[in-house]
Amino acid sequence: MRVVVWSTGGVGSIAIDGIRRRPDLELVGVWVHSPDKVGQDAGELGGGAPIGLKATNDADALIALKPDCVVYAASGPDRDGAAVPDYVRLLTAGINVVSTSSTSLVYPPSYFAPHWRDELDAAARAGQASFYVSGIFPGFASDQLALLMTTQSKSIRRITASEVALNDHYPVADVMMDGMGFGRPLDFEPMLKTPGFIELAWKAPIYLMAEGLGVEVQEIRGSLDRELTDRDIEVAFGTIKAGTCGAVRTRAAGVVNGNEAIVIEHVIRMARDVAPGWPTSDCDATYRVDIEGDPDIHCELTLGAAEGHAAGHAAMAATAMRVVNAIPYVVDAPPGLLSSLDIPTTLPLYAFD
Repeated sequence: MRVVVWSTGGVGSIAIDGIRRRPDLELVGVWVHSPDKVGQDAGELGGGAPIGLKATNDADALIALKPDCVVYAASGPDRDGAAVPDYVRLLTAGINVVSTSSTSLVYPPSYFAPHWRDELDAAARAGQASFYVSGIFPGFASDQLALLMTTQSKSIRRITASEVALNDHYPVADVMMDGMGFGRPLDFEPMLKTPGFIELAWKAPIYLMAEGLGVEVQEIRGSLDRELTDRDIEVAFGTIKAGTCGAVRTRAAGVVNGNEAIVIEHVIRMARDVAPGWPTSDCDATYRVDIEGDPDIHCELTLGAAEGHAAGHAAMAATAMRVVNAIPYVVDAPPGLLSSLDIPTTLPLYAFD
């Protein structure tokens, strides 16, 4: 299958290498945003040896290659607004798309912009192409892992999917400070505190799990908690001063039959000793599924080394491979917008060295 990778940031560069390793996939093109990367060898952009394929910013040229699938990994603050026109263009041209960029589309029926969703669906059907979004959280750890665990259940009272992460390595100051409130006093109102933001951010995995389990979500309740650091913390985007926010916890709960039954929790710290009363982890990235029911079920997933920023790379690798491994299944799927409920388990063919 002929594949194009769209963008070569952390996730895209891993996708390039992942595609190169598979004999059933052929990398035929790479799109880059930065003019400095135009003309560079795609293999080197993927962190490997040269492969004789030059990166380009010419979208028309890549579409003219008629690839079977595009791995779309571009990111940015205007993520969906910039990506949706690209998706429409690719789908209309008959090119299947797997994406890690628009995480609200992990469950298309709940997408926050119905007019964009309808435009995407029409483009997919016009081009007889399929579109699929996944990742790690949102994505596998926030929904599909939980559904897998429920195959052991006789009865369920509550499912909680959570991520506990140390994100001191994340370098983008405006996202961390203005978006999430790190390094700000508690009277500062970050984007996370915008009414409805948390509910909007996490409703896709909640609704995906609800459909998989055949229940109806009546409402989603969101909450935000922040904790101060009592010391200065040096992080990738600067210094978090003592007396400012050093940990953030969000919670989104889907109400089923009057009870908070499907819950997504997200704990992010800038140092391990901040907010000691919250859920903790010895690893930089830990994902948990806790099911209260008959039987109680508890599953913990860690990525990368127990300590160090290898876990950050591991999370990006898991995100990239969720969609790279899905390519054959998405290409074979009926046209339209897909979720993880619509395709088989995306097993990684040819993964063994």
